[in-house]
Amino acid sequence: MKKRLVATIAALAILGSGAAALQPGNASAREIYATNGHLFVNTALSYIGKVHYQFGVRDPAHLTFDCSSFTQFVFAQHGVKIPWGSQAQTRFGIPVNRKSDLAIGDLVMFSVNNPGQINHVGIYIGNGKFVSNTKSSGVTISSLNSGYWSTRFITGRHY
Repeated sequence: MKKRLVATIAALAILGSGAAALQPGNASAREIYATNGHLFVNTALSYIGKVHYQFGVRDPAHLTFDCSSFTQFVFAQHGVKIPWGSQAQTRFGIPVNRKSDLAIGDLVMFSVNNPGQINHVGIYIGNGKFVSNTKSSGVTISSLNSGYWSTRFITGRHY
């Protein structure tokens, strides 16, 4: 009986210290996303071939979104409220200025029309790739490091 009581107390002590370490105030954004970022990614990827792009539109009932209303829709499904608009989404969260520092589930922001002005957003899925809703392809996976998007990355955000 005494051994069982000691084991129970030890287990509770371990669980208690682990729970404290996982609270957002004590964990870094990278640590949180290491365990939760895949939720955003899996949700976004599940909409490939199902979502339509229309600039300035946020219509979940018909799965019609622009890039930022799509990221807003994906994050909302996991209880994370972010604003609509790629520039607005840049003003929240923790900045990630280097591609090499991105974690799975981070938002990635790009300049498409005006150099330096953020006007496209997606979700980092790892291995130098991201998923976003685009005018030309709908929800698609693209590379951060080659092709069209490679020179357009501005910043990322841990949420």
